[in-house]
Amino acid sequence: MAQGALFIGWGEAARGREQQALQLFGEVTQYYTQLQQRGEIASFEPVLLEPHGGDLAGFLLVKGEEDALGRLRASEEFQRFNARAQLCLERVGVVGAAVGEGLQRQFALFQQLVAEVG
Repeated sequence: MAQGALFIGWGEAARGREQQALQLFGEVTQYYTQLQQRGEIASFEPVLLEPHGGDLAGFLLVKGEEDALGRLRASEEFQRFNARAQLCLERVGVVGAAVGEGLQRQFALFQQLVAEVG
């Protein structure tokens, strides 16, 4: 079971860069499919949000072991995809997240700290 995740969020396509944004989405989807097939990540899920007046238009949730996600984040391919995304999308961001066992560990730590502070 995956312990960690990367939340990769973005806003709307930059004006005039819509075609590049669509092409990038296809390439990124293919990239994460290959990583999943090779066992480098546990899974990924692209999500496109309906218009809602906020800044977030969509996101990818990439799940895996924390050390594997760290290697992914440091890889040249990942950094190139993010740099390209920043050129054709508004408000691109990457945030580490806890899922599965990692989430359970975080809540256990929080409970312990609450008891110590309480």
